[in-house]
Amino acid sequence: MRRGSAAAVAAAAVIAGTLLPAAPAAAVHGAVPGDFDGDGYRDLVLPVPGADVGWGDQAGAIVVVYGSAKGVSATSRRQTITEESPGVPGHPFDRDQFGTTTATADLNRDGYADLVVGGPHSLSDQQITVLWGSRNGLAKGTRLPLQSAYREDSALDVAALSLGTGSKTKILVGGARMTTVFKGSFAKDGSYGSSIQTRADNSVGSVALGDFNRSGSPDQVAFGPKLPELSGSPIMVNHGGTQTWPEPLKHGNGLIAATGDIDGDGYADLVVGDPLEPVTPGVDGETGGRVLVYRGSKNGITRAQTPEVITQDTAGVPGTSEKGDTFGAGLTVADLNRDGAADIVIGAPYEAVGAAERTGTVTVIPGRRSGALGTGGYSFHQDTTGIPSGNEAGDFFGTTLSAGDLNRDGRPELIIGAAGENNGNGAVFTLPGGTSRPTGTGSRVFTLETLGMAQADGWLGGKGLLRLL
Repeated sequence: MRRGSAAAVAAAAVIAGTLLPAAPAAAVHGAVPGDFDGDGYRDLVLPVPGADVGWGDQAGAIVVVYGSAKGVSATSRRQTITEESPGVPGHPFDRDQFGTTTATADLNRDGYADLVVGGPHSLSDQQITVLWGSRNGLAKGTRLPLQSAYREDSALDVAALSLGTGSKTKILVGGARMTTVFKGSFAKDGSYGSSIQTRADNSVGSVALGDFNRSGSPDQVAFGPKLPELSGSPIMVNHGGTQTWPEPLKHGNGLIAATGDIDGDGYADLVVGDPLEPVTPGVDGETGGRVLVYRGSKNGITRAQTPEVITQDTAGVPGTSEKGDTFGAGLTVADLNRDGAADIVIGAPYEAVGAAERTGTVTVIPGRRSGALGTGGYSFHQDTTGIPSGNEAGDFFGTTLSAGDLNRDGRPELIIGAAGENNGNGAVFTLPGGTSRPTGTGSRVFTLETLGMAQADGWLGGKGLLRLL
């Protein structure tokens, strides 16, 4: 494949998710694979927010590649969904960018995974669409209203988590002015239990959900405004969902979050990516970027908690912290080695490999039941053996990340987006799950061409945090 620099690619803020169906699902970061047709195989979600649809320039699309015993490939059964698809509400207008944000969860608890889709630049106040799973896959869609005077950038990110009936199932929507939580019960007719909006002026829009105190109800995570005196934004953890956010965490800041049980103690932990350079070194960030880990407990995530800090200079982590790496710009959490302690997957889309500037790398930090994180870390890039590509400037490998078992062999695949591939068309790589970790051998790549969508600037896989980097 020939590619060129795509440094001008724009992006919306995003959030990561985890591997299990009941866990928080990802947005443009790459929606966690879900079993939308109930056949026992999880299905791959490929957002194409820059796709032209009819007369709508950058109206956006979603491609679902259905899993099977052979996994997924360009020849697998697939479904392309846009706002002009039968049963999907809305109309494909210019720059709707339908599919910019996505999340997966069984919202109505009928055994089929559902897909939540956002279009943050839609002029409608209904920028969130729920596509309902069924025996035939994703079919009927309904919309959720965002009651805000600030329609532009009102759906920059979305997370979904179902831990039980009623309000134990939530959809969290992040925007530049408002964060909105929708609580269950959810139904295919578009009804839901209730919604609450929280003001968050000039927010970067990232959100996440996780049960940090094992209460059985999702806790909310959002980020405040990007402050000039910080490398990232304040982190706000709200255990109930009210109209007023609590004070932000005292220690740490960032731009993106994921949740998962890193130490296998039964409590979800909060992982935050802080990829930008520090304003005050040693105080608000680290050279090349950092990742922060806050441990869940019976008290949840407390405001005064001091996080564990991971950089490329941490013992056991491959690579070296260098200015501009953006370590932490891509993020997801999943138990890749199946030991009961979830692993942290970190994208550094601006990292150079050899002479290839901003080609990008992905690093995995194995979860541990005790001890400091970092030991056993490993990484991937496009020159890793078996990956069907090569490092070139501006690929941004690691822009978006997710993981899920697509062939039901018990070994989750690692899914990596590269927003700059093919001059901004984007690409998504699936790395098979190996005996103890994913491997480049047998990897597959999806491009707009292989999906029958040969056009420029589709941003296949999503645009990640590139707008903010």
